[in-house]
Amino acid sequence: MKLDVSADQHRLLSLCALRIGDATLDWSLLARSAQSPEGLAALLDGQLREDSRAATRNRPKLQQGLAAGLDAARARVDEELAAADRVGARLVTVLDEDYPANLRMIGNLPPFLFHLGELDRRDARSIAVVGTREASEEGTRRAVRMARELVEHDVVIASGLAKGIDAAAHRATLDAGGQTFAVMGTGIAAPLYPAENRPLPKAILTAGGALLSQFWPTSPPARYTFPRRNVVTSGTTLGSVVIEASSTSGAKMQARLAAEHGKLVFLIRSLTDSQLWARKMIEEHRAILVTASSDITGRLAQAADIQRAGQQRQQLALVGL
Repeated sequence: MKLDVSADQHRLLSLCALRIGDATLDWSLLARSAQSPEGLAALLDGQLREDSRAATRNRPKLQQGLAAGLDAARARVDEELAAADRVGARLVTVLDEDYPANLRMIGNLPPFLFHLGELDRRDARSIAVVGTREASEEGTRRAVRMARELVEHDVVIASGLAKGIDAAAHRATLDAGGQTFAVMGTGIAAPLYPAENRPLPKAILTAGGALLSQFWPTSPPARYTFPRRNVVTSGTTLGSVVIEASSTSGAKMQARLAAEHGKLVFLIRSLTDSQLWARKMIEEHRAILVTASSDITGRLAQAADIQRAGQQRQQLALVGL
């Protein structure tokens, strides 16, 4: 299937590819501003209607970049689209109705996602099961049990395709006949990282799941890509359950991001017993202590309700509120 890209999608990607010296524009600002054709047209006219520090910083850069022309940015976009097309990926942007409803609700949303596999509306009723790459045997068992119990309640499982807890959650979901999607820390056309998980994406796609990436398709792994991956893993779900994570783990960062996003943060008892940061989140009422999967499933909305909320958010953008 050839990658189908509309003129407006191409224009949005060209703004993302625009370089002003060594700088680029704030992608989340572009995403918030371009959730309608009218918003995109304003950006292409050099206007940033948002009243924020980000807009104040980016407005002169946007106008300078547009004055210099978009030819180089358009060429970059064409190269990246060709790379995505070669692997059979598709594109969804904030302009599109099928942009993930949960993701539209956060402030630091990405302007686009490349994906392999289908974006299913049922994915809105999803929970991220995350944790350390250096998982203990007991942590792995807990991740497997959590994923299986959530699948029994028709919850879609998301994770970050990393080794350790993430991989255990994806595999347990597949073994239980559930639905899972993976948020990648690389471009959709880049070699998979880590290499040891290379069989896992194929298994996810074969089972009807999806792989998502917020990066240019050829982007390799880098220090900055994994924290950004955590933003999307949190944003695309209703909440995150952390199984095992030290004070320096990316899963701790995801718990913080999820709380900032207004998502549900679930921390299992063994984590709060062993980690000060986890106990503190519970004490500050920024997270929910989990002793059974019902502590999670009893708090989840239905996918249809989430979809309606996402559509309402897009409608607000349409009228400029």
